[in-house]
Amino acid sequence: MGIPTLRTVAGMLLLAISLASCQTAQQAAPGNGRANDNEKASAGAANVADDAQAVAEASLGKQAVILARGDLALNGREQLLVANPFPREAPAGAGTANSPAIFVTRAAVLENSGGKWSQILLCDEHLKNPNGYLGGTLAARVSGWRLEYRQDAKTGLEMKFTPAEKFNAGSGNTDPRLAQNYPTFEIRWNPSAKRYQTYEQSQEKFLSEVPLLETPASTLK
Repeated sequence: MGIPTLRTVAGMLLLAISLASCQTAQQAAPGNGRANDNEKASAGAANVADDAQAVAEASLGKQAVILARGDLALNGREQLLVANPFPREAPAGAGTANSPAIFVTRAAVLENSGGKWSQILLCDEHLKNPNGYLGGTLAARVSGWRLEYRQDAKTGLEMKFTPAEKFNAGSGNTDPRLAQNYPTFEIRWNPSAKRYQTYEQSQEKFLSEVPLLETPASTLK
């Protein structure tokens, strides 16, 4: 058998490189498909997050922060808990439905019903739902709130609002002299009334609203 010439060797090398390239491309194809799927999923998630943030900002402005999201009331509808934190305060536990306390100037719960978002709870100077001022809260008119929230497996989102005036701005400790004037209001979803209401722990019942002249509910999107 003769010794291969340089031309023959070069041809063999080109053939080998060509075959290797084809094999590499074939092996890479499934991986590329998975990468494309991951990119599409990431893009979809980003779009959903952008839409939720747009709804939050339509409710509370550019400073709106989403604190919790999901079937918060356990009523089969997506809801957002959004807030305007006090300046320079980071929202602890953002994105979850359980957190330490956060001081806010305003907060709201937004609900998606049939593709339309509406504000179904508003916390500003008062606590209100579409039917009026929440029961037991009318006397409270404050400039900010201390908000605690958690997601209970049976009752859904539970929120506790305490007027910020009750707390010492320096240490966050309560002033006993102000405790009676600034009580904590617990807000839960009432499945019978199908709205958020004040829950009276001592009596284990929901309190009826005091009617408003205007409804705080609004369609956002």
